[in-house]
Amino acid sequence: MSSAIQIHAGKTALEHLRTNGLHASDIAVIPAAAGGPKGLILQALDQWLFGEWLPSAPRERSLIGASIGAWRMAAASHADPVAAFQRLGDLYCEQRYPEKPSARYVTDEIQRLLQAFIGGHEDEIVYQPLHRLHLLAVRGRGLLAAPQSSAKAKAGFVAATFSNLASRAKLAKHMDRVVIGDMRDPLFWLKAKFDHFDTHFSSLTPDNLEPALLASGTLPLIMEPVRHIPHAPTGTYWDGGIIDYHLALPYSRLTGGKEGGLVLYPHFTDHIVPGWLDKPLPWRRGSLGKDRHWLDNVIMISPSPAFLRTLSRGKLPDRKDFFYYGTDHDFRIQNWKLAIAESGRMRDAFAAFVEQPDLSQVLPL
Repeated sequence: MSSAIQIHAGKTALEHLRTNGLHASDIAVIPAAAGGPKGLILQALDQWLFGEWLPSAPRERSLIGASIGAWRMAAASHADPVAAFQRLGDLYCEQRYPEKPSARYVTDEIQRLLQAFIGGHEDEIVYQPLHRLHLLAVRGRGLLAAPQSSAKAKAGFVAATFSNLASRAKLAKHMDRVVIGDMRDPLFWLKAKFDHFDTHFSSLTPDNLEPALLASGTLPLIMEPVRHIPHAPTGTYWDGGIIDYHLALPYSRLTGGKEGGLVLYPHFTDHIVPGWLDKPLPWRRGSLGKDRHWLDNVIMISPSPAFLRTLSRGKLPDRKDFFYYGTDHDFRIQNWKLAIAESGRMRDAFAAFVEQPDLSQVLPL
C-alpha cells in the first residue's frame, strides 16, 4: 500500500537519520509555508506533532510562518494546540463570500476569523513557555510604501513582478521583510543578513498579535493592506508569503556542531518556492542554486502523489476553489472538511516512520 506521505531530507539531516533515527528532542525549528487552504491538509499531522510528539521532549523551539503558516504556528502556540488547530480549520473552511467581494469585505471577514480564532488566547500564545513564535509580513517600499488607491497598489505590484522576474535581489527594492516575533529567541541563524531584503525584527506582544497575523495573510489587491502594526516599523503591510512563500531560509546556520539542530518542515508540497512571485519560475527553487545548502538540516514531510489522488478533485483544497464552487459554499466546505479528515493518514504514516525509520522512504531534498 502506498504511503500517504513523502519524506525529503537534506544531507546533514539524512546522516542524522541514519545514525540516530528521529527524536522529538532533535527538532529546533518548525517552518510553516504560505499557501492558503493548502495548509489545511496538515491539520491532523499538526495536532499530533504539537499535541503529542514534540511535548514528549520539552525544549525551546522556534516556530516561524507566513500567511496560513503564521496562523498554524499561532495555533501550535496555544495551551491546547489540538483544539486550536481544529478551530482554525473550521473557521477557515466556513468562510463565505459573495461573487465579487470588495477588498474591504474580505478584510472584514478575515478579521472576524482571526478574532474568533485567537480572541482571549493572546497571552498564552505570546508567552508560550517553550515555543518562540515568529510571524512574517512584507512592508512596501517605493510605489508600495503608502499607495493611496488600489490602482496605485496594482501599479506597484506590477513593477515588483517585473523586477522579480529579473532577480529576487531586484524585488528587494519594492519591499522589506518584517519578522514580528518572540524576543526571548536570539534567532542568530536568521538575524545575520543572508539575502538582499532588508529585514526588520519587532517584538510580538498580545496587542499586536492580531494585526500581525492579519498582515501576514493580507493578499495584495484582494484585501486592504494593513497600515499600522503596534511596535513594528511604520508602513504598509501585506502577505509575508510574497517574499517568503515556502520559507527558503538559511536553516543550515543552526547546526554549528550542536546537537538537536534539525528543522522539521510539515509542508503541503514536495518542493520549496522562495517567493510567491516565483511560482511560475521553475528555476527558482530552494533546492537549486548557490543557497541550496541552507536546507542541509531540513526534514520535510508532504502528501504523496498517491494520497493526493484520493482527495476530492484529486488535489489539495486551494484558493481557486472559491471560484470553482462559487456561492455553493456548503459543497466547498463539505469537500474541504473531507480532505482535512483524510489528513489523519499523513499523521499515522509519519508516526510510524518516527517509531521505525525506513530510510528507503527518504528522498534527497
